[in-house]
Amino acid sequence: MHIEPGVVQGAKVYLGYATGAVGLSLAVRAAVQHGRTQGVVPLALRSFLAALVVFVCFEVLPHPPVGVSEVHLILGTTIYLLFGLGPAAVGLAMGLLVQGLFFAPTDLPQYGMNVTTLLFPLFAVHLVARRIVAPGTPYVELRYGQVLRLSATYQGGIVAWVAFWALYGHGLTSENLAQVASFGAAYLLVLLVEPLVDLAVLAAAKALHGLRGSSWVQPRLYEAA
Repeated sequence: MHIEPGVVQGAKVYLGYATGAVGLSLAVRAAVQHGRTQGVVPLALRSFLAALVVFVCFEVLPHPPVGVSEVHLILGTTIYLLFGLGPAAVGLAMGLLVQGLFFAPTDLPQYGMNVTTLLFPLFAVHLVARRIVAPGTPYVELRYGQVLRLSATYQGGIVAWVAFWALYGHGLTSENLAQVASFGAAYLLVLLVEPLVDLAVLAAAKALHGLRGSSWVQPRLYEAA
């Protein structure tokens, strides 16, 4: 989902700075709210764990180039369900930043666009979760259909933003459209895999009763809202 150097050039990059700033401000707001309600230490711990998962997904797991970008198993819904909106948003932003600073410095000029691509789908997942998950349902009790909808929201958001940046940068040429289409098709595989990962993680969390009430995971994982 990385926007490669050269895709968006010149004055057009400032839009990425603007959308990235909005996304980061919303992430900070969500993190502050998480810290106020659940404590600074749980916020820091969950944010670190989320960033670690994101970094592993970006740098360790396979990420083949397809079309206009790379295909990553990001596990955005997984970290949202485990850690909450604030820590998940901070983890995505920090994981992306660490990768850029230490492993892919050529990606840093595109940080605004890339963090936009990661964060806005996460906020959409939060809104969808509030609609489709009843307040009395802990996340460990989610059904496959619910997890699939959350994952589709996140992965669909990733594809939509990558397509936007590619078309914004290079226009509606037939070659560019073909590359965008191939990238979107490749992400169907991620959409098939991520809900299964989510369900496996939720099943493991359900079996690990010791995590209930701990600082490692958000309370909603085990408790009703």
